[in-house]
Amino acid sequence: MKILAVDTSSNACSVALQVSGEITERHVIEPRAHTRVLLPMISELLSERDISIRDLNAIVLGNGPGSFIGMRIGASVVQGLCFAAEVPVAPVSSLAAIAVEAFADYPHDTVAVAQDARMNEIYLAWFRKGANGLPELIDSESIESVGELSAVNAPYAAAGGAWEHYPDLFRANRQQISAQLPISVPRAKHLLPPGLLMVETDQAIAPEFLAPAYLRTKVAEKPSSPQ
Repeated sequence: MKILAVDTSSNACSVALQVSGEITERHVIEPRAHTRVLLPMISELLSERDISIRDLNAIVLGNGPGSFIGMRIGASVVQGLCFAAEVPVAPVSSLAAIAVEAFADYPHDTVAVAQDARMNEIYLAWFRKGANGLPELIDSESIESVGELSAVNAPYAAAGGAWEHYPDLFRANRQQISAQLPISVPRAKHLLPPGLLMVETDQAIAPEFLAPAYLRTKVAEKPSSPQ
């Protein structure tokens, strides 16, 4: 399997390539630079492994929620590459990518992933560690106001940049938080395990059906033309 993964949902521009189980990556935190650095990063990874875009079996996209502009850039690039390579896309939650890293690197079975949604709100998702080590979503991803959260009935680790960005969020929920993990943005290499599972179980989709998970649809929608 040759799988490319891309995430541009945050200030980080992150790309990873898995070839026969070996992973190489490029990951830079450079706000508002995605359009400039994303394609060169992809080209570098492919050249490093001496493969072309047409050698890929699928592309995994960090599908948000997150930065609207970043998500649009990532989705547009990945759609174009998928059409060119004639391969499917596996859309994976960018919040789940953070949970993958949390479960892989830290001894916790439940994690609350929170990312800044601006306007004193967060993108929030609760995950439990599945039998295969991958995150299982509890309930659904949502937008929440900064404050006390309706927690799961167990202590949980906190991951994602919103916990540091909004200190009040941590203070309001500290009694349930067992640890605050130093994971602020998704890395593309952590999209690969759930993305590969989607490919192997025929859950990847044709690129024309890709729909970014904006959550805040009123902001994501284009304004209506004046009558």
